[in-house]
Amino acid sequence: MERRSRVCRMVNAFRSRRAMRRATVGVMAAGLLAVAACSGGQSVGGASATSGSNSPYGFTTAKQNSSAALTVWVDSTRLPFAQAYQKAHPNVKLNIVTYDGDANGSNTFKTKMSLYDRAGSGWPDVTFTADDNAASWGSLQGTGALAPLNKGLAPPSFLNGFATGSLGVCTVNGVTYCVRSDLAQVVLWYNKTLMQKFGYTVPTTWEQYEQLADKVAVQHPGYIVGTAGDAWTPEIYMWASQCPANDITGAKSLTVNTSNPNCLKMAKLLDNTIANKTMSTLSLFGPDFSKAEANGEGGKVLMLPGPAWYGGSVLQGTLKAPKGEFAVAAPLHWAGQPEVTGDVGGGAWWISSHSANLKAAENFIQWVTSTDSYDGTLNPGYPAYVPAAEKWAQATQATGYYAGNIVAPIEQAASDVWTGWGSGAFSQEAVWAKVVLSGMAQGKTIESLLPAWQTEIQNEAQVLGYTVTTQ
Repeated sequence: MERRSRVCRMVNAFRSRRAMRRATVGVMAAGLLAVAACSGGQSVGGASATSGSNSPYGFTTAKQNSSAALTVWVDSTRLPFAQAYQKAHPNVKLNIVTYDGDANGSNTFKTKMSLYDRAGSGWPDVTFTADDNAASWGSLQGTGALAPLNKGLAPPSFLNGFATGSLGVCTVNGVTYCVRSDLAQVVLWYNKTLMQKFGYTVPTTWEQYEQLADKVAVQHPGYIVGTAGDAWTPEIYMWASQCPANDITGAKSLTVNTSNPNCLKMAKLLDNTIANKTMSTLSLFGPDFSKAEANGEGGKVLMLPGPAWYGGSVLQGTLKAPKGEFAVAAPLHWAGQPEVTGDVGGGAWWISSHSANLKAAENFIQWVTSTDSYDGTLNPGYPAYVPAAEKWAQATQATGYYAGNIVAPIEQAASDVWTGWGSGAFSQEAVWAKVVLSGMAQGKTIESLLPAWQTEIQNEAQVLGYTVTTQ
């Protein structure tokens, strides 16, 4: 879609937020911190992988074969990345496999790897995940599922090229197990053409946003100001509202309190906008939403709070919005409260410790993260790798697709991701889908589902050995 971090608490990474704003590489540096779900330093996990006495990589490796084929798992969005790598490296044998990418908390990667661990074979060499929490289980003593990157496998010059804090979700006890693909700080996308046509002012606070939604419901029924039909909804709205539903306070400790005022007022806002039909409850990537007929919600998007990657994946991909129509504004915040925002994924690349061709695998992740475009097509997300991000920002602006400069608000959002939201070994997206989305489908309000949401979070965490504190 965590980047606060989707695996760890990441507090430390964000302590340098203001310093990042002063970084010379502006767009990237900050931007990239954020997001991500990004992070800080300590992932929810266990011990580092064991190291072989003769291994140059800090862990016991399989017998290496420089001509061995690479099996690469990608989601549909990153499929072009792998295909472009194959085209640029015709001598590398590549077996590309598409899967769901762990979208919506499916946990496919962990489930499959557990099966391969038991079978003793079948592991992919490289995997992309849309969530960032694999370090929380892949680093545990006895699994050896993921290869440490900063023990000799990946050069420091490459790892140091990532935005400050962005590798925090990949790091457990000082060992880095992944590299970030792109960052996903939440901003406010809006249709500048329609806003000007209707005479509306772009909101800066959640209060103004709700007031405008009420006005739209009366003056321009059918137009929408956001969506709440996907599993990552809490990462856009609840996270940005500073709702303490997912505060990972330690390797195995969690604080959750969905009755907090910040949770309640955002739930009320969502319920109100759903009731007046300005908040869509359709899945953003579902067939019904993407229809752009006169009555289709896909063609009547006035505003859309969402991550940086919405620009490429949603506006250009799903909505196929005309050039020069959409613009970006800074994240919304509650009046009188800190200017913070949420984060929706970003994704990461992982290498299996069982790979028989580790150098080729490392070369692959270097190439796909340090390249800003593939066969002339820009990366749909905001690269976490600073040099690529700089090129991406320049190239994105040069396309003239957006109505105005998107760099400033995205950079601001990157440095404003709230640090009170983390992610452990369980998936918040899966919890939200199970409890809240299913409840909404039955006509229940989000406010009424908050207690059940908390209970399910507690249950999931406790099953995995977390000590849960409620306030």
